[in-house]
Amino acid sequence: MHKGSCHCGKIAFEVEGEIDSGLACNCSICQRKGSLLWFVPFTNLHLLTPEDAASTYIFNKHVIQHKFCPTCGMHPYAEGVDPKGNKVAAINLRCLEDIDLAAIPVHHYDGRAL
Repeated sequence: MHKGSCHCGKIAFEVEGEIDSGLACNCSICQRKGSLLWFVPFTNLHLLTPEDAASTYIFNKHVIQHKFCPTCGMHPYAEGVDPKGNKVAAINLRCLEDIDLAAIPVHHYDGRAL
């Protein structure tokens, strides 16, 4: 179990799972945000604060709901659907507490090409 939050704490959550890798995407939003993403089944994400504490930004194909804090501007997670139709959460590893980011293998994804 890992704990995470936005910078100000208005959005807080726990997420279950073993972090085996992170994904760095170069699409127009991920490159600007600098997120390092870890995908888990949506049921593994447990919000500790009200769902409406987060604002949502949707763009392009409207398939990913990018969640962000309207107070501090951090993007702690996103919601989407995988190719098999399963609901997933994309956790921003940079918003998790007590993890060693340098120890996590990073895969680079060419989101610009899509």
